[in-house]
Amino acid sequence: MLAYLTAAGLSASAGLNAYIPLLVVGLLSRFTDSVSLPAGFDWLASWWALSVMTVLLVVEFVVDKVPVLDHVNDVIQTVIRPASGGAVAAATTAAGEWDAAANAAMESQHPALAAAGGTAIALAVHGLKALLRPMLNAGSGGVAAPVASTAEDAGSVGMSLLSVFAPVLAGVALLILVLVGWRLWLARRRWRRRRAERRSAKAARRDAPDATLPG
Repeated sequence: MLAYLTAAGLSASAGLNAYIPLLVVGLLSRFTDSVSLPAGFDWLASWWALSVMTVLLVVEFVVDKVPVLDHVNDVIQTVIRPASGGAVAAATTAAGEWDAAANAAMESQHPALAAAGGTAIALAVHGLKALLRPMLNAGSGGVAAPVASTAEDAGSVGMSLLSVFAPVLAGVALLILVLVGWRLWLARRRWRRRRAERRSAKAARRDAPDATLPG
């Protein structure tokens, strides 16, 4: 059970930022005993992989905080974030030594299931992020972009660490994320409906014939 919470939490983290959970897992695998990567995924702890992911993280860290560019980045990340979520879910084999056997069993018996589930979770989180960001930018004139992006990065780091060291708390955080995401999605629907109504009313006023006083 803890293994699935670990995989789900890391996948959700990938939906916010594709590179943070991969870096967390890779660094912990290389420098600690908290994560043991299975054969086929041990390259995540290699120096070249860590270096490439660090560079990509820096690029996204900057680009995602600039209005318009953040939208372009989200379009590109539609493929990368779900792929990262699937990879990190399949690669994760430990949420601490006390759960190593359970994680190893999950990965050895159901690697495709872990990858598919991780991809789906990351895609869902990414989709919510990509849908809400334009609303925040439009409502704030772009000022909210760096604030929202920084919060997402911090959330990705926090969720990644919780997933490895406290998977139960990561599961609770994931549940809260689902509830908050649902409410934000409803808020976005209301925002779009009100915007459409305002546009319709404005168009109706513009097209209405001018009233003339009788001569």
